[in-house]
Amino acid sequence: MEKKYWVPALERAHSIIRMIAEEPNDLKLSDLCRRLEISKSSMFSLLKTMEALDWITRNSSDAYTLGMHYGLMGNAYFQQYDLINAFRKEAPTYMKLINESIQLARLEENDIFYLAKEAAPSPVQMVSGPGTRIPAYATGLGKMLLSELEDSQLERMYPHDVLASLTSFTLRTKAELFSQISKIREQGYALDLQEGVMGFNCIAAPIYHPNGQLSAAVSFSIPLHHWEEKREEAMQAILSLSQKLSFALK
Repeated sequence: MEKKYWVPALERAHSIIRMIAEEPNDLKLSDLCRRLEISKSSMFSLLKTMEALDWITRNSSDAYTLGMHYGLMGNAYFQQYDLINAFRKEAPTYMKLINESIQLARLEENDIFYLAKEAAPSPVQMVSGPGTRIPAYATGLGKMLLSELEDSQLERMYPHDVLASLTSFTLRTKAELFSQISKIREQGYALDLQEGVMGFNCIAAPIYHPNGQLSAAVSFSIPLHHWEEKREEAMQAILSLSQKLSFALK
């Protein structure tokens, strides 16, 4: 990584966290200053900030250990693999039922990030393999995931009124997007009508973390010429799959 993008304060925080993780409940402020060669004033500010964020906690002897935040993050890290494994187990049944491809994705900043795909045996496929990223506003998966966010968060994510088009059917304005998100919150599923890829409609459903937060989503991608005949059955199937995957995380 180029040094011009390097953030020294973040590097120092990383070093502090690693040292505390290696010697929990043993290191005080003075110990960390000495070992990492960081001034007392800088170390004090870093430790206070990390305490406030629950990254670390200070015991009665003024020594530090990792905080609750890292326990939650550790669980979340491993649960994403639990989710992918559950998807690989459950998705084939639903793919065969509808004979259309199923995608699993999560939200990463303003994009959706595809985690897994169960592809139908069809020569016509939407490009949605693991690792692919697409603007969230242009997909059913993305709009489903955006529906979990507060309006204030959405305003920060989309500061401009006009949205870039991926197809002639992509939502054009922030107002259109926010209107759809409001509807999605009520109905519990999201549609993408050729908004991300021409020739494909998608229907997406939510996957909930045990804490009640929407953490990922699944969708069917259906070629336009099969949409009307499969839409209702696909909706019921994707909602059923999403419930099974949510249950698998508990």
